[in-house]
Amino acid sequence: MLRRQARQRREFLYQKSLEQKEQQIWQRKQAVKDLLAKGKQVPRGHGAGEREMRMDAAQDAPLTHIDDEYAQAGIEDPRVLITTSRDPSSKLQQFAKELRLCIPNSTRINRGNYVMSELSDACRANQMTDLIVVHEHRGVPDALMLSHFPHGPTVLFTLTGVVLRHDLGGLQGTTISEAYPHLIFEGFGSKLGKRVQDVLKYIFPVPKDDSKRTLAFVNEGDFISFRHHVFVKTSHKEVQLAEVGPRFEMRPYEIRNGTIEQQEADVEWVLRPYMRTGRKRNQL
Repeated sequence: MLRRQARQRREFLYQKSLEQKEQQIWQRKQAVKDLLAKGKQVPRGHGAGEREMRMDAAQDAPLTHIDDEYAQAGIEDPRVLITTSRDPSSKLQQFAKELRLCIPNSTRINRGNYVMSELSDACRANQMTDLIVVHEHRGVPDALMLSHFPHGPTVLFTLTGVVLRHDLGGLQGTTISEAYPHLIFEGFGSKLGKRVQDVLKYIFPVPKDDSKRTLAFVNEGDFISFRHHVFVKTSHKEVQLAEVGPRFEMRPYEIRNGTIEQQEADVEWVLRPYMRTGRKRNQL
């Protein structure tokens, strides 16, 4: 790691360490404001000066490292690097190629002998915003790792039901549109769901209004169904959809506050499906 990158990482970790203290102070002030609004007495030692309360009247919750991760989103188009695990099968290579066609401004490279640290250095040197690595088991794609640069997060997904574009049928001789797609998200209601939605949303650039291409991420029972369609207006009230592919289901199982090569990074969230109540509640 270069000195500049190490310094930026230290600054990031220091700012992150201050967030919990600022959050506690903000919560204490909010509790005092709620008591005053209800006309109740403020406990001794928890009060604040009238001037300080006026200054904090319009203050929102303090910003966190999550707000800074995608601060430039929408200003500049993201640049995504896509690669595979070592010695990929032909199906995994084809899946990586189709992902490249789904994500505008993305680049696919052969993995070769590169290790994760070298891939991360290449992303930083070429101003890449995200890195996607797809994995397989016995020739079937089964995992996807999405890492945001320069400081994270990294989200790990399991993949199931992967159907490649040419396995859908009826698409022989056609090409995939590379227009910036409209994004459809459904079922991401919780705080964790919004977190995963932002990670997926910000790898795509802002589309134009006349784009005829859609990507749908539909969450049902913590499994996110991915579908890729193009559409044509048949009348002023109706449109005709055609699925382009690929299609698959993905499930997040870990979020780290760091990039893909930083194994020591803090784990923000991890799926624990074997807990006693794990099957009774949905995370997203």
